[in-house]
Amino acid sequence: MTAPLPRAQPPPARARVRLWRWRRGPLRRRSDALQAWTGLVLALAVAAAAPAATVIVHNSVHGSLRAGAAADARSRAPVDAVLVRDVPRHPEPGSEEARHTLYPAEVRFFGPDGRPRTGQADVRPGLSAGSTVRVWRDAQGRLTDPPMAAGEIRSRALGWAATAGVAVALTGAGAYGVTAMALDRRRDAGWERAWADTAPRWTTSV
Repeated sequence: MTAPLPRAQPPPARARVRLWRWRRGPLRRRSDALQAWTGLVLALAVAAAAPAATVIVHNSVHGSLRAGAAADARSRAPVDAVLVRDVPRHPEPGSEEARHTLYPAEVRFFGPDGRPRTGQADVRPGLSAGSTVRVWRDAQGRLTDPPMAAGEIRSRALGWAATAGVAVALTGAGAYGVTAMALDRRRDAGWERAWADTAPRWTTSV
């Protein structure tokens, strides 16, 4: 009477699979070594490229924003303006939100030619008509935004630098994932071919 075939064992844990790819032995396939080396090379590439990309992007963005702010400072000028109407009060005066909220309001100011002009500027809530506020105008006398402050320049440069570092890491992870998927398909196809060759002989012997 033929003994029953042993039950198939579950596949090893993922961590063991990763370690197995580095071990030498008759069961280690060429694709295992290729996947292991691919992961190592990509990890080293990301470790080297991510900091470099972060520094390069930070310096490039920071320099570009500083140059733009300097150009804006040369072409724009701060002037005093007078509120034409009362500015609405914030629903929660004294709160953190109220300190950072600005409302659009009509203001009167003098242009570069010395003539009075009116325009709309963002001002703090609760100011009454006739109050003096500081606004920025361009060379044509139009109200505009002030030049970017140093703190905002640093914040934007750091944000773009962090994005560049994350993009490099995600690119490396994606490249490894695509490689692993291709090798898995290749291994599965190899198993299918091997089983197609072995199954008829094994079935006949049983």
